[in-house]
Amino acid sequence: MEPVLFEVVDGVGYVTLNRPEKLNCFNREMALLLHDILEQCDKSPEVRCVYLTGKGKGFSAGQDLAEIPDLSRAGIQTILLEQFHPILTKIRNLQKPVVAAVNGVAAGAGANIALCCDIVVAANSAIFLQVFSKIGLIPDCGGTFFLPRLIGFQKASAFMMLGEKLSAKQAERSAVIYKAIPNNLFEEESKKIAETLAKMPTRGLWFTKKALNESLNNSLEQQLQLEDYLQQRAAATDDFKEGVDAFLHKRKPEFGGH
Repeated sequence: MEPVLFEVVDGVGYVTLNRPEKLNCFNREMALLLHDILEQCDKSPEVRCVYLTGKGKGFSAGQDLAEIPDLSRAGIQTILLEQFHPILTKIRNLQKPVVAAVNGVAAGAGANIALCCDIVVAANSAIFLQVFSKIGLIPDCGGTFFLPRLIGFQKASAFMMLGEKLSAKQAERSAVIYKAIPNNLFEEESKKIAETLAKMPTRGLWFTKKALNESLNNSLEQQLQLEDYLQQRAAATDDFKEGVDAFLHKRKPEFGGH
């Protein structure tokens, strides 16, 4: 079986990490294939939202340590630069929303890939772990970037240094994730979010995502200028015209993603 499964249904690109016997830990093949699939999703007009989840009991338990051929500094750097960094930058620059549906354990790189996505939901039984301190490493894959911005310096520091488990409900209360969902409703409810996004104005969602990306480093004045620029681009889309016409005529809009 392929280490990553992919299918497109009604505008949603369903991407499933598929090494369930390893809790979907990443090896080189899986990482490179995930990047290629995300690239395909970005380019395909049929895909208007990406839904990323894991097969079996785990979302992803991070890097498969047994698959690291070289534990030297150079070997670790190669894994980050060739395998993980392209995935993270592709998710943030993918011109469509990415939903992380965390079905089980999300640890290390697996947790931080999830937190990199636009909307993160988790089954109530899911847990998040920053396990790097347990083996003498630092949180990578954007963990030190995203987590402090989500929950603040103190809590991020504690979770990363202590390596404590964070339940889905705790993650929801701490604003680490958007929503925790009961296990029996998780697949249906999480897919419903992706299906909704796939029917929305895709270009407008991308401009929103781009504005959020830039807001992490911009001053207020720079952000206002960016909003002006992106709003002009949004106003030039077919979906904006459709949205206004639907509003004026009191009907449901039918967005085409253009």
